[in-house]
Amino acid sequence: MARKLDDVMATLPKDRKKRVEDRAMELATLKDLRHAVQLTQEQMAAALGARQDTISRLEKRSDMLLSTMRHYVESMGGKLELVATFPDRPSVVIDHLGADVTLINRVSAGRRARATA
Repeated sequence: MARKLDDVMATLPKDRKKRVEDRAMELATLKDLRHAVQLTQEQMAAALGARQDTISRLEKRSDMLLSTMRHYVESMGGKLELVATFPDRPSVVIDHLGADVTLINRVSAGRRARATA
């Protein structure tokens, strides 16, 4: 059975927990993140309701949907945040990615109105 990141972290000694947290801030790949929380591909597959080979392929991808990445991170008990950084402005956490659906619907409605006129 898969373990949640919070449960694993709670059992670690304080110094080990600090090292894991520090290392997690440096990680670049999903595989590295999975190793940092000491989970196998089989455990991740069980948590995601997938097969081990699916996890292997997922970890090798260079491009994926944010929803897929969010599900992967959340299955470990984490939270995925998307941050936009700008040279001369503070960073912005992008919260509602679904907001663009409303914009698309408005554009489509405008086109339909013009087409029927």
